[in-house]
Amino acid sequence: MLSAATAAAAFGLDAGLAVVDAKPRRRTEDPERGFCRITVGEAEVIALYDGIWEKPHEAGFFSNASISDVKDALRAAGFNPAFVPIPISTYVVRLKGKTVLCDAGGGGQVQGYNSDSIFISGRMLDNLKAAGIRPQEIDTILISHFHPDHIFGLLREDSDAPVFPNAEIIVAAAEHKFWTDPALTSRLPPWRQSLARRIQSVIPSWKNVLPVEGEDEVVPGIRFVSAPGHTPGHTAFHLSSGPEQLMISGDTAYVPAFCLRHPEWHGAYDQDGPAAEVSRRKLLDRIVADRMLICGSHFPWPGFGRLVRDGAHYALDMLPA
Repeated sequence: MLSAATAAAAFGLDAGLAVVDAKPRRRTEDPERGFCRITVGEAEVIALYDGIWEKPHEAGFFSNASISDVKDALRAAGFNPAFVPIPISTYVVRLKGKTVLCDAGGGGQVQGYNSDSIFISGRMLDNLKAAGIRPQEIDTILISHFHPDHIFGLLREDSDAPVFPNAEIIVAAAEHKFWTDPALTSRLPPWRQSLARRIQSVIPSWKNVLPVEGEDEVVPGIRFVSAPGHTPGHTAFHLSSGPEQLMISGDTAYVPAFCLRHPEWHGAYDQDGPAAEVSRRKLLDRIVADRMLICGSHFPWPGFGRLVRDGAHYALDMLPA
């Protein structure tokens, strides 16, 4: 179940989300099939559906946009403005004999219900198997950042044991250093401290975690792209194969209805809003200039599309599921 502390740690919210037994009716259907394949050059890329948060509106979701602004943005994007739909997806890349998982989802540990909110995660593993991939086939896991909806899928809920014990886990050194620093906890707001404590109790003891500096090619065909702000070491993944490219953007532009149309909005998710905006604009401009595909962890399912400039803003032309 989603505790108030976990909700806050995951998404930068206040700690007032109460979990109750009554389950409201979901307003968003799961996709009929929880995986979707595309090709990028010689690479096979598979989107895996992990769940969705039907988030209630609340002041402070963006520091420089009102609830009315948020509802207007949802209407303009064709969504029901009664709530904010935030799907969760992860991605597998198969290229040059390697099977690479990009982020691990919430592992069924970031979920819950209250009177006007539904949060579901943990579907990724079943959808991975449905796509014909066994967990032990994963060679490498790339982690964009250490928020629960991206890393709790690495951990078994009952024991914190690794779900993918044979896979090498690669993360930006800046992200690893920030969250594993024992002195960090006291510097964080109370609602983020439980996340830091769990990370510090598990990740430093794992021998298969590799922190890397810079923007090197971390596996064949995929380079890290630094995009700090959402978290101190937030990282996107640039896939290239022949002339074709895909930017797996993580949470750089987490909800396109907001972050593409209004890249200047500073979300409660972002640890440093102004820095996140700089990273967002830089990454999106690169994607447009190079005419590459983009996908994102919280894009509408299955998350693949092409970006175009729309004045000072951006628009996303989604590929069909």
